[in-house]
Amino acid sequence: MSSAAGNTRGRQKGARNLKTELTEVISVKEQGLARTITKQRALIKAMTAKAVQGDTRAANLLINTIFRLLRPELIEDMPAELTKEDQAILDTFEVRRRTDDEESRA
Repeated sequence: MSSAAGNTRGRQKGARNLKTELTEVISVKEQGLARTITKQRALIKAMTAKAVQGDTRAANLLINTIFRLLRPELIEDMPAELTKEDQAILDTFEVRRRTDDEESRA
């Protein structure tokens, strides 16, 4: 029986960690103009765009990320999941948004 545990080889040579990956600069087009931004910024922009369009999961993830980054001391007091009342509010919003979308298409 071997006493070695875990990844005995370690990280492969040349393998990149998450921080390195997210700080990599990529080229994107915004309003027809080419710009270079980090992958991290691109992910946040994409998440924000989805949240603004009504994606409640993206909005929740974005808000939690903002709190974690800007106000870490508040995280301890935040509930792990939405209360039933909060979920009901979001569900009602989603139904209204879908109804409005369907009416605008008709």
